[in-house]
Amino acid sequence: MSNNESFIDEVTEEVRRERLFGYLKRYGWIGIAGIIALVGGAAYFEWDKSVKRADAEVYGDALLAAMDAPDAVARQKALAAVDGTGDRAALKMLLAAGEAFASEDAAARSEALAGLKAVAEDGSVSPVWRDLASLRWLIAPGAGHEPAARQAGLEALAAPGRAFRPLALEQLAFDKVAAGEREAALADFRALQASTEAPTGLRSRAGQMIVILGGEAPPSAQN
Repeated sequence: MSNNESFIDEVTEEVRRERLFGYLKRYGWIGIAGIIALVGGAAYFEWDKSVKRADAEVYGDALLAAMDAPDAVARQKALAAVDGTGDRAALKMLLAAGEAFASEDAAARSEALAGLKAVAEDGSVSPVWRDLASLRWLIAPGAGHEPAARQAGLEALAAPGRAFRPLALEQLAFDKVAAGEREAALADFRALQASTEAPTGLRSRAGQMIVILGGEAPPSAQN
């Protein structure tokens, strides 16, 4: 490389440096602000997550305290005093419904049914809670649903991918037993007993129902 070329390169490099420093003086604050925003945003996210977690723990403690009341009526009153919206209100409603169905208060049971139906139809509630509310509404004692409506509701909940599919299938199988459809019920219970989706307790109940209905005992029941 000639001296002239070397000199030109050095001058060019100095010009680049001057431009760089000029850009930093004029626009460097943007990068600094971006870094501050990034770090601050991460800190805010962690703080917000911590606040939400603490808030959820407080709400959970309030529900647990309400459930520690001495009897069903007291528990219902305590739950009613706990504020909550969306999924929290849905959880509170499910707990309150369980207490209402365990009581002898017809008005409370009727109110619980209406509350469960409202949760099941509330688009602001997460699907898992809506499905659970729908299942509780469909199988609630004394609900008085028309058989066809109950079947349609349970079949919807038993669709692949739904959170409570095994429980809905179990209820459909019990309905077939009640209707005298023994073979169809046996087929459903056999499918449940072999299902990897169903929890252990449900598979055990399915195996017991197979025996009760006169079917061949599953291997687990024969050992």
